[in-house]
Amino acid sequence: MCSDPGYQCIPLRPLSDEAVVEILDFLQVFMTDFEIRYGDQIRRYYDDRSRHNIVRSNPSVANDDPPF
Repeated sequence: MCSDPGYQCIPLRPLSDEAVVEILDFLQVFMTDFEIRYGDQIRRYYDDRSRHNIVRSNPSVANDDPPF
């Protein structure tokens, strides 16, 4: 990943296999707990922003007109 253009690498020290797995397990539990606790707020945030991207039909256009 660090060789990808535009990707900013955070220099990290080498870790043992055990330490890597323990950190991964912690992060997965943390993310699950975080999503359970703040999931409604996260969904509300994205729902509010997605409404701006919804294509709305133009009521002034007649539906019986062919598109071309």
